[in-house]
Amino acid sequence: MPGSLLVAGSIATDHLMSFGGRFSDSLVVDQLDKLSLSFLVENLEIRRGGCGANIAFALGRLGLRPVLVGSAGADFEEYRSWLERHGVDCDHVRISETKHTARFVCTTDTSGAQIASFYSGAMSEDRMIELAPIVASVGAPTYVMIGAIDPPAMLRHTQECRQRGYRFLADPSQQLAFIGGDEITSLIDGAEMLFTNEYESHIIEKKTGWSGDEIVARVGTQVTTLGAEGVRIRRQGEDDLVVQAAKNVTAVEPTGVGDAFRAGFLAALAWELPLERAAQVGCVLAAYVVETVGTQEYTFAAAGFLGRLRESYGDRAADEVAPHLSN
Repeated sequence: MPGSLLVAGSIATDHLMSFGGRFSDSLVVDQLDKLSLSFLVENLEIRRGGCGANIAFALGRLGLRPVLVGSAGADFEEYRSWLERHGVDCDHVRISETKHTARFVCTTDTSGAQIASFYSGAMSEDRMIELAPIVASVGAPTYVMIGAIDPPAMLRHTQECRQRGYRFLADPSQQLAFIGGDEITSLIDGAEMLFTNEYESHIIEKKTGWSGDEIVARVGTQVTTLGAEGVRIRRQGEDDLVVQAAKNVTAVEPTGVGDAFRAGFLAALAWELPLERAAQVGCVLAAYVVETVGTQEYTFAAAGFLGRLRESYGDRAADEVAPHLSN
């Protein structure tokens, strides 16, 4: 019987507003040191997000029951209800006594200029979470996905996984820009898999001094997303495996696409399917997200998902995935 899937990552909401004018019309260049601006916005969209929550939501949509590991505030209840209704175990989300759930607030004007701020809030308390008590409750993990959160928390989770023998997947993503080479090596050394895009892969090489081959020698497998070109999977001593992106995709909004790919990949691993199939499932799930505004607003039925899988990757791919989809 497969073990639990722990997803450690950010839990956040995006508050997105639109301003009907141009910010530049309100700026007085020689008075910027006294800047004080207020804009009447035309609308407000609140979207659920955070890489941990996005990945867990997507796993739930595929019929698994992931365990979300992270911190949120007392304002998390509505978001919790949403995630639980979509198959996510939120019983082990740490609720801060003093801070709100992490929040991104952004106003965009008619020229595309943006004024934004990010409040890390409860996410800064992720470093207080220990995995062992969670594992004692939900069972030994098949994998622990360690996504982008407070760097000390990422380091703590990674160290605990190594000490306790939990297989972990490293996904440091945007945090790579803010941490040094020594921290990066601590985050990825010994990972079952490392997830990056091409740019992030180059950051790792530059900051650690490792070559691409040396990175692969330190992890079991490196999975690199290539945007519209698909995915490249590298393993030591083996030829690269390249999987093309799903066909007939109408891109609308890219936010959250990487999270969906990782969820699809992880789901296929939990189903004990081969790496090629995992990449294909990830690419199809990513297609649903890129065609939708919002990271958790997409829907699909099993028949539709399998149809897209069949169209892009053939009958065998769809037939091997079909027994694992029930909705």
